Amino acid sequence: MERPHQVEVGSLEASLIQMINDHNHASIELREHTEKAKKEAIRTAMRVSDLLVNAVNGGVQEIFINEKRIEMEIRALSATIIRFSKQTEQWLAASHAINNAVKEIGDFENWMKTMELDCKSITAAICNIHQT
Repeated sequence: MERPHQVEVGSLEASLIQMINDHNHASIELREHTEKAKKEAIRTAMRVSDLLVNAVNGGVQEIFINEKRIEMEIRALSATIIRFSKQTEQWLAASHAINNAVKEIGDFENWMKTMELDCKSITAAICNIHQT
């Protein structure tokens, strides 16, 4: 029967778990920040829409100015969306790399345990041969 693996405070595994937890927390914060930005973008779009309705009643010059403002808002929002998209991709790549590293550490640990058992078996066999 195997007993459950206990994580020792200050160990590499605990540090990795902490890193993963920190990453998850940062991902949640980034998601919340993105959601806030999205809501702000919606509020901004509504504001722009209100400006357009008012512009219809105004002169041609006001319409032209409002159109330029809208274009600037769209460019700014597009740049923000692209930036957040790149950041999300970077976080996903980092998360994938951490997951792979954790898997590799587990594989190496299992290999070392197997090697230790093999060495003990060889040592026992040599001792048995030597005693006879």
